[in-house]
Amino acid sequence: MGGGLVVLALFTLSPTLQSQESASLRGTVRDSEGKPVAGAAVKLRAKDQSQTQTAHTDSQGDYRFDGQRGGAYVLRAEMAGYGDAEITALSLGPKEAKNVDLILTTPSQATSSRAAEFFDQPRFTVAGVTDTTTTGSHGSDTTARTRDTLAKETVSLGNAPPDAGRAAASESEKSLRESVEHDPHSFEANHRLGKVLAENGRAREAIPYLERAGELKAGDYENAYELALANESAGNYERARDNAQTLLPRFDKAEVHHLLGDVQEKLGNSLESVREYQRAVEFDPSETYIFDWGSELLLHHAPEPAAEVFAQGNRLYPRSARMLVGLGAAWFAQGSFAQAVQKICEASDLNPNDSIPYRFLGTMLETEITPSQEAVEKLRRFVERQPNNAEANYYYAVGLWKLRTQPQDAARAAQVESLLRSAIHLDPKYAAAYLQLGILHSEQNDYPAAITDYQQAIQADPQMEQVHYRLAQAYRHVGDVAKSKAELKEYDQAAKKSAQQAERERHEILRFVYTLRDQPASQSP
Repeated sequence: MGGGLVVLALFTLSPTLQSQESASLRGTVRDSEGKPVAGAAVKLRAKDQSQTQTAHTDSQGDYRFDGQRGGAYVLRAEMAGYGDAEITALSLGPKEAKNVDLILTTPSQATSSRAAEFFDQPRFTVAGVTDTTTTGSHGSDTTARTRDTLAKETVSLGNAPPDAGRAAASESEKSLRESVEHDPHSFEANHRLGKVLAENGRAREAIPYLERAGELKAGDYENAYELALANESAGNYERARDNAQTLLPRFDKAEVHHLLGDVQEKLGNSLESVREYQRAVEFDPSETYIFDWGSELLLHHAPEPAAEVFAQGNRLYPRSARMLVGLGAAWFAQGSFAQAVQKICEASDLNPNDSIPYRFLGTMLETEITPSQEAVEKLRRFVERQPNNAEANYYYAVGLWKLRTQPQDAARAAQVESLLRSAIHLDPKYAAAYLQLGILHSEQNDYPAAITDYQQAIQADPQMEQVHYRLAQAYRHVGDVAKSKAELKEYDQAAKKSAQQAERERHEILRFVYTLRDQPASQSP
């Protein structure tokens, strides 16, 4: 059996009987898809003893150990056909009831986790950062903007909601406040109240209680880590960094390095951030940590290293759609459009009802002159699955429009127009749909209709520069020279403003300076 370990939740519960000195431990064993595993052997051994206690999970995957003395334990779950899960340092306090959920990996994941040596010696080195505005970028400005947009959207996929285990509150806030008022010098009362407040999105309120708990019990890891998280959530990034760095000498853990990566990026220390993300993966090559490492590389214009990380992440977690999306975005950033589309299509096949891969696919399609038939078919499926989604109708319309073989394809034009009107009906402020409708009418030489479309697009988004240019051309075709000149002036102003904004954004995001090893020369930057 393998040694893969994922701990979903580790939080202290209120003692059920204050008079008892014994501790208890319970939890649920699940597989990698979150399903409970019945009949798993859960073994608990005190570190100062050789005797091991064994419990078996029930039909719901639950296990329980009662009557334990306080101390350090090793907890392990085993099941035939799965990789083992183990916690080598689990502490139980007197009268404490603790909940620990474990995940057993499938055989393929267990094998993959053993092959994670790649992350100890990646085939690239990030050596520094430089101002993005001092370096060139491949392709047109439209492609560069799309690349940056996809990178930011990839990063946003890492902002997952809190783990269900973390969000579960075992006690009500009211009872916790009463406990603190009754005994303001209780570590448990202050810690639990602070944790519940932080988990409910009230980090600033949580901080004083977590700080008080830290004063009462300075060596408690969980409280110190929760305090660092609360400071990060409250925007106290320097304090969060200090909290995390103070933890590392005693608790050199993946989650601390990952938190430091988050904080360093928010402080603008991108080089330190990517190194912390890498360190987290070296400790624990989890799907989340690998994805965030790759996203950080992609955000800072290091597509080749990002592709390497996402590709290895895809090998370890082949059912992760966002890993494939990240890999597709990395290929797109390198100018490999066909490979990018292929990976996004694979992501959409994992869960055909998930709109995220389709949105990435549609965004890529807007930059291609002739999209692949496969990509357009995926967008057709998007509409079939989500007919009331404005984006689905719009992106499929754009794909069909770009696949037309000749401008006089009346049947294709009618289908495209129907889809665009559906998108506008679903979202009356969909500027891009109005623009595409105007382009269709202009190609049909119906300039009065195109002018109306463009005007509605401008009403929805006055800063969309391309609309002003196309409206100017439409006015020229109907002989309205004055309005044509006015729109060209609006276009120049919008284009200048857009270029300045893009320049500011590129200046704000530093570019990683990196070197590649054992790569063909053609792939080097």
